[in-house]
Amino acid sequence: MWDAFKDFIFWCISSVYSVFGDWGMAILIITIIFRCLLFPLMQKQIRSNYQMQKVQPLMQEIQKKYADDPQRQQEEMQKIYAEAKFNPLAGCLPIFLQMPIFVALFQVLQEMPTRTAGSGYQFYNLIPDLTQTPSSSFGQGIVSFIPYAILLIIFAGATFLPMVLQQISTPDNPQKKQTLIMSGFMTLFMLWIGWGSPGGVLLFWGASSIFGVAQQQITMRTLKKKDQEEEADIIDIKPVEVDITRKEKKKRPTKKR
Repeated sequence: MWDAFKDFIFWCISSVYSVFGDWGMAILIITIIFRCLLFPLMQKQIRSNYQMQKVQPLMQEIQKKYADDPQRQQEEMQKIYAEAKFNPLAGCLPIFLQMPIFVALFQVLQEMPTRTAGSGYQFYNLIPDLTQTPSSSFGQGIVSFIPYAILLIIFAGATFLPMVLQQISTPDNPQKKQTLIMSGFMTLFMLWIGWGSPGGVLLFWGASSIFGVAQQQITMRTLKKKDQEEEADIIDIKPVEVDITRKEKKKRPTKKR
């Protein structure tokens, strides 16, 4: 089953390669196609995260109000999650979906010499060999290492950049600090993983992460602009002034006695 999946990944890349004649471009196009398939899922998650940002003050009030009652605090927080349609685990879903492709591409690139009879695996003149790892290129000198170092930084930094950008726009709270610290540790962990990963894997993951960052920023700006326009419309709507002229009451005739 796994070998069939690897063969499928190789078939996809080699099919695009037959059109463009470059392995790096083939990996980029496969990455874009994959991100387009994930686009609706990511849009739903970004909108959900945006709604959660809007209710952050309410969540902080709940945490203070029910600080001595964790069960009640959890119940109230679950209500907010339900109203915002927020799933904390959904944010990790795109990463989980990319992991099988990451591992399969890792192994396919290692098997490239046997699969393609030893042809070149460059990305135009930018990356000389997509099957080579940053660790191996480092031993060949600084000049050879530079393109792999750039890929490594993008691979590690762009992975958790959406999470960092989202937290920067939220008010200061313990959860924000924990998230930023966790993102820092995970970035270092990704650097360690990327150090021994082929350049083609770093290209795939880095391009996918940049696509995700761009989608997040564009969607968030669109949502904020929409909210601002709605607020402006509410302000512009003035109450209708109704001129009510009360009729003077006629004096009731007095009866003659």
